[in-house]
Amino acid sequence: MDVLFLWDDAPSGNVEHVAEHGLTPDEVESAFNNIEIETNSRSTGRPAIFGRTLNGDVIFVVYDLDNDDDGREFIYVHTAYFAEEE
Repeated sequence: MDVLFLWDDAPSGNVEHVAEHGLTPDEVESAFNNIEIETNSRSTGRPAIFGRTLNGDVIFVVYDLDNDDDGREFIYVHTAYFAEEE
C-alpha cells in the first residue's frame, strides 16, 4: 500500500492505544494489505476495515484517511483490536 501511516508514540497516542489491545503498528499496517471487509465504525462512522495480519489474525481497524500539507495521503489509526473483541 502506498499510503503513509501516522503513528503517535506519545503517552495516550495511537501506538499506546493499539498496544492496549495487544497489537503493534506493524500488525495493524499489515492488515491494510490483506483487507477482507471495508466498512464504517458503528460508534463513530469513521472508515474501518476487517483485515488479516501477517500471522493470520483478523483485526478490526478504525481510521481516518487524510492528506498532509504536501498532498500526501496518510492513514491515522484511531483504534485496532482483534475481531473477536467486537
